Amino acid sequence: MKASHILVDTLEQAQALLEGANALNFGSLAQLHSKCPSKARGGDLGDFGPGQMVKPFEDATLATPIGSISQPVQTQFGFHLIYRTA
Repeated sequence: MKASHILVDTLEQAQALLEGANALNFGSLAQLHSKCPSKARGGDLGDFGPGQMVKPFEDATLATPIGSISQPVQTQFGFHLIYRTA
């Protein structure tokens, strides 16, 4: 699978970003708001397989249709919005 994400500290931040997020602006939102180093690449995490990401993140990525953005997902790192690209 392949995905980009935005990582923030609170559920409220994630929900606010989700309201305005779409496929066209996801990378820009990641660059502006994500606290993950991947923000330099617009949140792009590249390709990854089973077991390479923490379980809640992996499960949410699998449940998100390609071309869609997930609801906020909590992990030990914070709250993620996941844009599944493949």
